[in-house]
Amino acid sequence: MNHAVLETRLRTVGVVPVVTIRDAADAPALGAALAAGGLPVAEITFRTDAAADAIAALRSEVPDVLVGAGTVLDVPTLRRAVTAGAQFAVAPGFNPAVVDAGRELGIPVIPGVSSPTDIEAALAHDLRLVKFFPAEAAGGLAFLKAVAAPYRGVSFMPTGGITPTNLPDYLAQPFVAACGGSWIATEKAIADKRFDAIAAAAATAAALVAHVRRPSETRSA
Repeated sequence: MNHAVLETRLRTVGVVPVVTIRDAADAPALGAALAAGGLPVAEITFRTDAAADAIAALRSEVPDVLVGAGTVLDVPTLRRAVTAGAQFAVAPGFNPAVVDAGRELGIPVIPGVSSPTDIEAALAHDLRLVKFFPAEAAGGLAFLKAVAAPYRGVSFMPTGGITPTNLPDYLAQPFVAACGGSWIATEKAIADKRFDAIAAAAATAAALVAHVRRPSETRSA
């Protein structure tokens, strides 16, 4: 999958659940819940030792879910993600070594940016899909509008502080491909196996995406 195909898929779903999972055995039920709620995508963060196994389980047991690896801070982590079957990788910052390794390994990397300098570093590596992180702490939508203005053709995935309340405002911007959200499948909800609640949260987020990006379909439904 290349960056253009990935961006198209991310724009379709609109929201990427950012997931921290501690037991890989919970991954298939998580993926099924997200898909049932209308968000067949997950970014599994490498914040636990279970991340690689969770990615592998999702790819094997719920193949219709688009699976990314998050918190990819170095090349060894990226290699673990690729071996597990991750279809894309996300990083909190811009690491040229990770970006270059992603190109060599054939996996699109979405690096984190929070300034014009970061964006230009991404452009210098022929990347036009980046993560705006930490979105709200870095200045929120007002900052993103200002910093995106000079960089036509760059798409952003704001992550960090995104909630159902501010999600529609972000998604309404043409330069926002999708938003990352940790509220949909929280670590506690997964550990407590509240997959019905996760499916419901995914459905709510999917409905918000539909309302903002397909208003005519929403009204006619």
